[in-house]
Amino acid sequence: MHTESLERWQHDHAFGQDRKRPAESRTRLVVAITLAMMIVEIACGLLFGSMALLADGLHMGSHASALLIAVVAYVYARRHARDARFNFGAGKANALGGFTGAILLVFFAVLMVSESIKRITAPVEIAFDEAIAVAVLGLLVNGACAFILGHRHEGEEHHHDHNLRAAYAHVLADALTSLLAIFALLAARFFGLVWMDPLMGIVGAVLVTRWSVGLVKSTSAILLDQQGPERIRRAVREAIEAGSDARVADLHLWSIGPNLYSVVVSVVASDPRPPDEYKDRLPKDIGLVHQMIEVHRCADEHPAEEDVRDETAG
Repeated sequence: MHTESLERWQHDHAFGQDRKRPAESRTRLVVAITLAMMIVEIACGLLFGSMALLADGLHMGSHASALLIAVVAYVYARRHARDARFNFGAGKANALGGFTGAILLVFFAVLMVSESIKRITAPVEIAFDEAIAVAVLGLLVNGACAFILGHRHEGEEHHHDHNLRAAYAHVLADALTSLLAIFALLAARFFGLVWMDPLMGIVGAVLVTRWSVGLVKSTSAILLDQQGPERIRRAVREAIEAGSDARVADLHLWSIGPNLYSVVVSVVASDPRPPDEYKDRLPKDIGLVHQMIEVHRCADEHPAEEDVRDETAG
C-alpha cells in the first residue's frame, strides 16, 4: 500500500486551536487594565493601612491572573496546535495554567485572612479619604472593563465564546468586591466601625478561595481526563442508537481543549454498519473534534462471524 493512499484516512489535529479566538484582543486589554489597577490597590492598601482595599486588589488580581493565564494559554496552544509531540494539540495548557494559578491564590488568601485577624485584634491607622478614593477608582475601572468585554462586534456571538463570558463574570465579581471595600471604608470613616475594614479583608479572601477551589475542581477534571459532560455523552449515545439495533457498550469522552472533546465509542450490533456511518450520526454542534468508533458484531447471535472494526476520524 502506497503512503499516498493513506491520506484520506489521516487528518489534522489542530482542531481550530491555531486560530485566534474571538475577543482575545479585548481580553488582553482588560488584563492590562486590571493588572495595573491591582498593583495600585495593593500598594495603596499597604500604604494607607486598609485590608478591604488590599482584599479588593487581591481579588482583582485573582481574576486578572486567570485571564492572563487564559491569554497565554491561548497563544501557547495556537503556536503548538500542529506540534506532533501533542496528541491532540496543546489545548490543555489553559487548564494547567488555571490549576497552577488557583493553588497560588489560595495560599495568598490564607495569608490575607491571617493578617486581617491580626488587624481586628490590633487595629492600625487607616488613611480613609485616600483609600476610599482608590476604591472608587477601582469600581470605575471594573465598569470600564465590563463595557469593553460586553461590547459586541458585528457578527460576534458572545454565547459561543465561553472564555469571554467567564471574563465578563470575573469583572462583575471584581465590581462587587470594590463596592464591599467602599462600604467598609465608609462605615469605618463616618461611624467608627474600624473593624469593618479587616472584616471585608476576610470576606474578600473567602471569595478568592471559593473561586479558586472551583477552578481547581474544574481544571483538575480536565487534566485527569475525567468523563466529559453528561449532556454530550447522552447526545452521542442517543445518536448512535437511534433507529437501529446498535447499542453503545462503552463510551469515553474527555476534554482536549476549551470546548473541544474527543470520544471513543464501542458499538455492538447484530447487523453492524461501517464506522463512518455511525460517525455521521454524531451531532455536529456539541464540540466533538476527534472520534474513534469501534464496531462489534453481536457474538450471541452470530458467534462465528464476530467482527471488529476501528476507525479514527477527525
